[in-house]
Amino acid sequence: MTENKSTMTETAVITQHPDYRTEIADILRSNLTPRKMQERLLQYHENDIAAALELLKKDERMRLYSILQTDTLASVLEYAGLLEEYMGELSIRKRVEILSRVEPGTAVEYLAQLEKAERNVLIELMDEDVRREITLLSSFDDDEIGSRMTTNYICVHSGVSVREAMHELIEQAADNDNISTLYVVDEEDMFVGAIDLKDLIIAREGTRLESITMSSYPYVYANEQIEDCIERMKEYSEDSIPVLDADNRLKGVLTSQDITQLVDDEMGEDYARLAGLSAEEDLKEPLKRSIGKRLPWLMVLLGLGLVVSSVVGMFEHVVAHLTLIVSFQSLILDMAGNVGTQSLAVTIRVLMDEQISGRQKLFLIGKEARVGLVNGLILGTLSVVCIGLYLVALKGQTVMMAFSVSLCTGIALVVSILLSSICGTAVPLAFKKMNVDPAVASGPLITTINDLVAVVSYYGLAWLLLIRVLHL
Repeated sequence: MTENKSTMTETAVITQHPDYRTEIADILRSNLTPRKMQERLLQYHENDIAAALELLKKDERMRLYSILQTDTLASVLEYAGLLEEYMGELSIRKRVEILSRVEPGTAVEYLAQLEKAERNVLIELMDEDVRREITLLSSFDDDEIGSRMTTNYICVHSGVSVREAMHELIEQAADNDNISTLYVVDEEDMFVGAIDLKDLIIAREGTRLESITMSSYPYVYANEQIEDCIERMKEYSEDSIPVLDADNRLKGVLTSQDITQLVDDEMGEDYARLAGLSAEEDLKEPLKRSIGKRLPWLMVLLGLGLVVSSVVGMFEHVVAHLTLIVSFQSLILDMAGNVGTQSLAVTIRVLMDEQISGRQKLFLIGKEARVGLVNGLILGTLSVVCIGLYLVALKGQTVMMAFSVSLCTGIALVVSILLSSICGTAVPLAFKKMNVDPAVASGPLITTINDLVAVVSYYGLAWLLLIRVLHL
C-alpha cells in the first residue's frame, strides 16, 4: 500500500507542469549579471517568456528588452498577446528592428493600429525589402487571402540543375525557414510547380529539375475571398500552399499554421453569426463598434418579436377563456427554440462540405424531420402524463380538464418540435441556395421563427381541441 502511494506521488510530480512564467519572472528580478541572466532566459521557449510578460512590471520588462537579442525578442513579442502595449514601451529604433524581424503579417497588423504619422515614420525607417513586403500585404483587404500570406519561402527557377537548385536553397535558407517545399517559377516568375525537399536531396546530380517538380500542386489567388477557398485549402495536407497574383506570378505562401489560423478565424466568425452578431468581438474592441455589430440584428429580431406578439394577440379570446394554458406557453416556446437551434448547428456543420449534393440535402431535411418527430413523440408523451398529474395533484383540476390541457400541450409539443426541426434545417439550406452565408441564419433568428411556429401550434390547437371540440 505504501509503495502504491509512493508511485502515485511520483506520477503526480512528473505530470505536474512546471511554472515557467514564475521562474522567468524570478530570473529577471534576481541580481544576476545581464550575461548570466541572458544565458538562463535562453533555456526557455519564446512562448514561455512571452507568457511571463504579464507578470512583470514595466521596469522588469524594460530589463528583458535590453537583455535579449533583437531576433529572440522579436520571436517573444510575436507570441505575446498584447503586442501593441509592449511595442509601445520600446524606442522607435528598437520597434523598427523588431518589425523587420517578425512575420510581415504581424507587422502589418501592428502598424494598422497606429496613427498615420507614427506608422509612416516606422515604415520610412525600415529596409527597402521589408517595406516592400509590408506594402504588398497592406494592399489586400482583410478578407482576401493575400492579407494572410507570408513571403517566407524558397523559390528556384525552372531550367536550373539540381546542384544549382540546392545552392539556391542553401543561399535563401539564411533568410527563409520554410524550406520543406521549394517553389519553381519561370523567367517571368509565373508559378510552374513545387519540389519536395526530400526529392531534391536524394536526386542525382544529372537529374532534370522538371522530373521532380510537381506540376499539379494546389494554389490559391491573392485576391480570392478567404471564405470562398477555405474548404479547398483544408482538403490538402501540404506544408504550405502558394499564393499567386492575377497574372499567375508567385507572390507568397500560406503555411499550414496560417491555414489552421484561417480555419479557426472562420469558425469564430460563423460562431459569432450564429449568436446573432455581424462579426467576432474581442475584449479590446471599442463599445461603439460592439454596439454596431449587435444592434442591426437586434432590430430585425425586434421586428420579428413584434410579429410573434401580434400573433399571440390574435388568440386573446382563447387565453381569456382558458387562462390555465398560459402557464405552459414557455415550455412549448423553449423546446421549439432548442430543437431548432440543434438542427441549425447540424446543418451548418454539414454545409461546410462544399461537395454536398441536392439529394443529400433532401436526405438531411428528412432525417432531421424524423429525429424531430421521434423526439417530439417521446417528449409529448412525457408532458401529457406529467402536466396532467401536476394539474390534478397540485392545482386541484378535474381529471377531464387536467388531461385535456396536458393532451393539448403534448400534441402542440410534437407539432412544434417537428416543424422547428424542419425549419432549423430548411432555412440555412435556403440561404445557401441563394448564395448567402448559411451562418447568417443565426440562432436568434431561428429561435424567433420557431417561437412563431410554436405560438400558432399551441394556441391554434388549444382553440380547436379544447374550445371547439371539447367545449371546455
